[in-house]
Amino acid sequence: MRLRFGGAASGSGEDQVMTSDGQSLLHVEDLRIQFRVPDGILPAVDGIDYRLDRGETLGIVGESGSGKTVSSLALLRLLETPPAEIKSGRVMFEGRDLLQLSENEISDVRGRSIAMIFQEPMTSLNPVMTVGTQIDEALVRHLGLSRREARARTIELLNLVGIPSPQRNVDGYPHQLSGGMRQRVMIALALSCEPKILIADEPTTALDVTIQAQILDLILGLQEKFGTSILLITHDLAVIAETAHRVAVMYAGRIVESAPVKTIFSAAQHPYTQGLLRSIPRIERNRVTTLSEIPGSVPNLIRLPSGCAFAPRCPSAIAQCRAERPMPRAIAPDHVVSCWVAADG
Repeated sequence: MRLRFGGAASGSGEDQVMTSDGQSLLHVEDLRIQFRVPDGILPAVDGIDYRLDRGETLGIVGESGSGKTVSSLALLRLLETPPAEIKSGRVMFEGRDLLQLSENEISDVRGRSIAMIFQEPMTSLNPVMTVGTQIDEALVRHLGLSRREARARTIELLNLVGIPSPQRNVDGYPHQLSGGMRQRVMIALALSCEPKILIADEPTTALDVTIQAQILDLILGLQEKFGTSILLITHDLAVIAETAHRVAVMYAGRIVESAPVKTIFSAAQHPYTQGLLRSIPRIERNRVTTLSEIPGSVPNLIRLPSGCAFAPRCPSAIAQCRAERPMPRAIAPDHVVSCWVAADG
């Protein structure tokens, strides 16, 4: 059995995004998620909006605890409820709100139309099942293949993602593989049914820089072959610069700035985004530069300050920042920022 390849082009650069029908493939509107914890109600995601177009890579970036992973898990209804509770919002995919689907309906979407690469493959893969069996199950469940057909396609997928000796390693267990190979298995599993959307949650975490580069090249190469849209979640702006078309910057459960990747790196307007960019280490010839940092720490989401959540750490904060929460506003085409002091483009 041969894999069927689609035709979207990938790579950083908004001119390469496929949007021929003029519609977003995924549209998240006013998503609000809270957790009931012993100390009270924790608003993990507080009213975020974004779109993902066909063939596009959207990078979602921010510090740990900003709500990146929680918001992505909510798309596929993978949050445990309770303690999690989706308070409001819509997740529109192909004319349907994923948040309103029955359990059987959302199970048909998971892995088939929307797949996810989780942060740590060692805890995401079943340790008592061979990697081949885990991929086979998805192919039988979603594509209706026989066990024999599924095994043939699994071996081809493992070969596609660069697993050496796939005929042998298909019967291996996760603990018998290296971290990089386990991550490749996760990618093969996620792409096994040729989903329209791939959610990649910190896909290079805990990998050395050489393997990181290989994994990112692999994801983008497969995006080009399958025509998959990618939602890339990371704290690493260097990864964003190499892979994303557009960027959404999250802080304290909110998207504080969103724009094409080139705009973010050349004309970021939110002080938090600017702080993240300044904190990237730079090696310059014959010059020693001091590594910049954002002062303070991420606020307690249960006791957020009034006004802008970033105001206590912001060097540009004014009185209005501490008193009123800024609403998103467009300062240029496709450039939205939630900040009282941001300049218009």
